[in-house]
Amino acid sequence: MARKKSVVITGVSTGIGWGAAKVLVGKGFHVFGSVRKQADANRLQAEFGDAFTPLVFDVTDGPGVRAGARQVERALAGAPLAGLVNNAGIAVAGPLLYLPIDEWRQQLEVNLTGVVTVTQAFAPLLGAGGAQPAKDPGRIVNISSVGGRNANPFMAPYCTSKFGLEGLSESLRRELLPFGVDVVVVAPGAVATPIWDKADETDTTRYANTVYAPALERLRGYMLSMGKSGLPAEKIGEAIHTALTATKPKVRYVVSPSPMQVLMTEILPKRTLDRITGKRLGLI
Repeated sequence: MARKKSVVITGVSTGIGWGAAKVLVGKGFHVFGSVRKQADANRLQAEFGDAFTPLVFDVTDGPGVRAGARQVERALAGAPLAGLVNNAGIAVAGPLLYLPIDEWRQQLEVNLTGVVTVTQAFAPLLGAGGAQPAKDPGRIVNISSVGGRNANPFMAPYCTSKFGLEGLSESLRRELLPFGVDVVVVAPGAVATPIWDKADETDTTRYANTVYAPALERLRGYMLSMGKSGLPAEKIGEAIHTALTATKPKVRYVVSPSPMQVLMTEILPKRTLDRITGKRLGLI
């Protein structure tokens, strides 16, 4: 294990995190992957074998995260950590006017503050924070979203967390220049992961008596269709591998099944996008 490059990935039980672990193990990395449940740790250990070490913590639990960092430090036994992939996240949806504030706070706590908690704990293992640059600095890859640049209605909590992650990543990349630790963003579009299944489970009845009820049903249908046509998680894993290993990586990699659609959201005027989105969901 000591001879392999090692990487930490948060949130590997399913989806993008699992896809990244699969790809990186297949390319010779040793993966330390975080999960919240021991049952998931056991399952992934059986799936990936000795190339995988589970870390059982929730990214919102500071002491648990720091204990995980100490576990990795002991396992590395002085060897460098090649990468940290901040992937763990949740998606909260609903009209902002009526969204319970606790759900808003939970979204930001997991997707944004959790990234800070994990980064602070593992950064020293990447070579950041010392008196001088590390001889072999690691790299941080933050998993954002195309929703980190273009926000859809009823996705304000999620999109705010991803817009925030984009800003965090840019600031951190510049702050870590003295240590040689790079920060790269991977921004997926639709991915075939269990996060889309939750769209079918979302209870929209609490918004039934609001003007948004019909639009919410349209959005749920749209999300379900996107999940079915989404990219396999391993495709995002390949982009994460590139972000970790490229000699001169881009600062941001966009991976989407609809690249032209993403491009249009980048170049069309915001007011035009407002009208297109509003008409599509029946908001205007």
